[in-house]
Amino acid sequence: MAAGEKERRLFGTDGVRDIANQGIMTPESALSFGRAFVSFLKDRGSKRPKIASCRDTRLSGAMLESALLSGMMSEGAEVYTLGIFPTPGVSFVLRQGDFDAGAVISASHNPAEYNGIKFFDSRGFKLKDDDEAAIEDYLEDIIRTRTRPTGDAIGSLHDAGDRTGSYIKWLQGMLSSIGECGLPLAVDAANGAASDLVEHVFEYWGGGVFHCGVEYNGLNINDGVGVMHMEHLASAVATSSSRLGMAFDGDTDRVLLCDHLGRVIDGDIMLWIIGRYLKSAGALGSGVAATVMSNMALEEKLSEHGIEVFRCAVGDRYVLEKMRETGASLGGEQSGHVIASDYVSTGDGICTGILFLKSCLSLGEDIDTLVDRFPRYPQLLKNLKITDRETVLSSPALEEACERAREKLSGAGRIFLRPSGTEPLIRILVEARDEQLMRTISRDIEEVILKLVR
Repeated sequence: MAAGEKERRLFGTDGVRDIANQGIMTPESALSFGRAFVSFLKDRGSKRPKIASCRDTRLSGAMLESALLSGMMSEGAEVYTLGIFPTPGVSFVLRQGDFDAGAVISASHNPAEYNGIKFFDSRGFKLKDDDEAAIEDYLEDIIRTRTRPTGDAIGSLHDAGDRTGSYIKWLQGMLSSIGECGLPLAVDAANGAASDLVEHVFEYWGGGVFHCGVEYNGLNINDGVGVMHMEHLASAVATSSSRLGMAFDGDTDRVLLCDHLGRVIDGDIMLWIIGRYLKSAGALGSGVAATVMSNMALEEKLSEHGIEVFRCAVGDRYVLEKMRETGASLGGEQSGHVIASDYVSTGDGICTGILFLKSCLSLGEDIDTLVDRFPRYPQLLKNLKITDRETVLSSPALEEACERAREKLSGAGRIFLRPSGTEPLIRILVEARDEQLMRTISRDIEEVILKLVR
């Protein structure tokens, strides 16, 4: 942690998450988070903050939304609810300039029993680490001493009106800019926040669209569908005779694709294609920002076109920070969280999917052979369920094991360990041209970690 930065205790890499109605994701906690967020905004100049909010399709969403919005109104905010709506849709609404901030109730790709809260600033960007740490300080202040407004200082609740329609029209405009195209698509909305709008977005697509993962019931979000279960999309592509599949996660800020053979087109391939398209249009800036999880093949493929890759920590907020730091207008994660700053302020799965289509058609790319033409370094990712992650990761024994592994790789690969920002996991990533060496190193590191927690 850099000097002067505050440590967050509750917020992870993408807001606050927990099993709904337990831990830090109870109605009581949501109410307190709402109060703390508005206190944070008011102390920074927003006398009566206007806040846009939405949720995904989880059964617990209405419960937590009611509590969060009550907390925000009890501190004097004017709250405008968008109902069930994608996270990037809120970011789009904020960029129109009518609001001071945004709030989203969602646990993204997590199972239905989880839920979470994330906050946005007036420009549609997720809050920085220091801002989230400050909100945690307000939480403690609220619990102890903070008084509440009364009378006409209390906030109120409003319907957001046609702002959802504006988001759909913007996406339709992006799609229509591609022109005539007969490419059949399959679209999987993960029974999530985009379920009610994807048919409208792709209504006029010339190639026809097969929709799935749009029948939500509050308990089936991400359940066997969406980016966490790409076999579902692959099956839909085959069943519908589509040429390309497009799957989102629960709140629609991520997208993964698959070709007509069901092979996954991940964030790395999307960055390779979109990066080249933006460069050809003179709109790429200094290069592409990618996290430490992206395959080394991405650097090799982009370097062939004179495009530099800037590495950063995992998390879309860190991708955005690296983009700002380097002047890159494109960045993303292997997991399908992509930010193209000329279009969005945060990851937008639908926008990214459309931009990928536009890039392929503009460059004359053969979508069917993209996977074949992106020769990856073999990569192995393991998730170990570890409660005391920081103690394990700071162990001298683990550091020694990692140093031995780096010596064995000799520059022909890499090893990376990190704690999950949303779950009690340590992630082990090993990448090497020699697949057997990769597996051996991964196993050795895993054994060291398991010994440390016995």
